[in-house]
Amino acid sequence: MSAKKQQVSLRDLAKALNLSTSSVSRALAGHRDISEATKDRVRQMAQELNYRPNQLAAALRRGHSKTIGVIVPHIKGYFFPAVMNGIERVATLEGFNVLLCQSNEELRREQKNIETLLAAQVEGILVSVSATTFSETDHFEQVRRQGTPLVFFDRAPDLPRSMAVVLDDFQGAYQAVSHLIAQGCKRIVHLAGPQHLNTSRNRFLGYQAALQAHGLPFEDDWVYSLPSLTHDAGRLGMQHLLALEPPLDGIFAAYAIPSVGALEVLREKGVRVPQEVALACFSNEPFTTMTQPQMTVVDQRAEQMGETAVRLFLQLLKRGPAYEPPHLVLKPELIIRSSSLHQSQEQRVPTEAR
Repeated sequence: MSAKKQQVSLRDLAKALNLSTSSVSRALAGHRDISEATKDRVRQMAQELNYRPNQLAAALRRGHSKTIGVIVPHIKGYFFPAVMNGIERVATLEGFNVLLCQSNEELRREQKNIETLLAAQVEGILVSVSATTFSETDHFEQVRRQGTPLVFFDRAPDLPRSMAVVLDDFQGAYQAVSHLIAQGCKRIVHLAGPQHLNTSRNRFLGYQAALQAHGLPFEDDWVYSLPSLTHDAGRLGMQHLLALEPPLDGIFAAYAIPSVGALEVLREKGVRVPQEVALACFSNEPFTTMTQPQMTVVDQRAEQMGETAVRLFLQLLKRGPAYEPPHLVLKPELIIRSSSLHQSQEQRVPTEAR
């Protein structure tokens, strides 16, 4: 295999033309103080040598990289890719490029991502924190000390004066569990995510609050803490919860992928959904319409979240570090499908703000 050719620099181009680098730079930029003959000569040589200007270096010389760094836990499934669509749409309209990093749910990798983005001199960083970040937030404080705008989305740490856009996970959970209760469910179990994450914690609190508001008891045994947000974890959780006595009649899951594993176990055990057990979950992944039955879900407004995160960054960039950052909360939407209905009839129920 041949070695990769080294990219031709502005200095290489100037040497080939026997001109100064400043003259070549001005010629490429079309400056009036450079003759048309020299401009034509420079352009022709640039084409022959396959010269490509370093846009990042040029932007940095002007004092702006026009690049936004984004860190997500992963790009599996629907949610984070949909958020990225929203981010890229608004960023592109505003003349920014997007540099994407994955933490793979690992704190150390998230910290490395931050170092990489700061070294690249991005103009802002948008982050959804990893499941293993917990209370270790020094790397985020480093971003703020450096004066780089920092915006959290979906998963946000408990940091003072932090800028974030999140979903009203409490209200989404409350609405989903209230719907299950309206279908006649009285023993509703919960497949819960890691409680140090704001998303999982608020969904658990919404589940609890809905039970209380409708006069139903809460039992610790009804909550299964998922060891991971995977299909297999959902299977393990469902096997555990099915052993409870008296038997469950409703399931609220904090995440969609484990819900598929739960549905598989119910089918293998001959438990009919929704006739014997009704199910609702976060979030509106495309596969939730391909399961049998189709799943009732809470939609997280993923693309809107991404768009909003970029707009918050632009506000922070414009107004500077003295700007008091907002904490924006988006309204979820409950999409009711056959997994929770005695009669399969899809409905959409926008939730009200608390």
